[in-house]
Amino acid sequence: MDWGQFGQQLATMARDLLAQDSFDATLQRITASATELVEGCDAAGILVLHDHQVETLAPTDQLVIDSDRLQAELGQGPCFDTAHSAQGERIFRINDLTEEKPRWPLFAPRAHELGVGSMMGFLLFTDTEEFGALNFYSRKTGSFIADSEQAGLLLASHAAIAFSSARTHAQMEHAVATRHVIGEAMGILMGSHHLTEDQAFDVLRRYSQETNIKLREVARRVCEKGGIP
Repeated sequence: MDWGQFGQQLATMARDLLAQDSFDATLQRITASATELVEGCDAAGILVLHDHQVETLAPTDQLVIDSDRLQAELGQGPCFDTAHSAQGERIFRINDLTEEKPRWPLFAPRAHELGVGSMMGFLLFTDTEEFGALNFYSRKTGSFIADSEQAGLLLASHAAIAFSSARTHAQMEHAVATRHVIGEAMGILMGSHHLTEDQAFDVLRRYSQETNIKLREVARRVCEKGGIP
């Protein structure tokens, strides 16, 4: 591998990540970069584990979605393990999924049936309830060598920072939007029922609790219908 050229490409990718205007666009740039920069990578995606629920973000190919679903179904697999573990392995590389894998006896043969020849993945983040990993797929066996792992690690390091920054920004935007729609719904209730701010909010809160519907969704429905649905 030409590490000088790779360094230039990585720097360009880092600038591109900063220029993305949304969380989804940032993730898509990350996984696209994986297929562009890491030799042997046919597909890439980000697996996020919410408690025991698996979510696939920015997959570049259906193969990524199918593999993540398989791991979720079986409760085993390298990406699943890496994403699920706050300790221990932060990187995995499997050169040949046609070989027997005692650690994943159910996953390996079925992943090969999906068309996966070799895999590689890197832990992106961990927090109290979530884990995430950037995963690389090849349809050929033996595609990921030591250089591939080093390149993937460097890319994942940049990706982890961009992922965290973009997610924080998206959460802030979501919080602002939530406050706005709740404020609008409160205004509707205050005007139509002659309520104070506290009383209007209490109406929304009680309805949310009684119906087990999130407060933002209740507020959205009030805005749409002009009152409590």
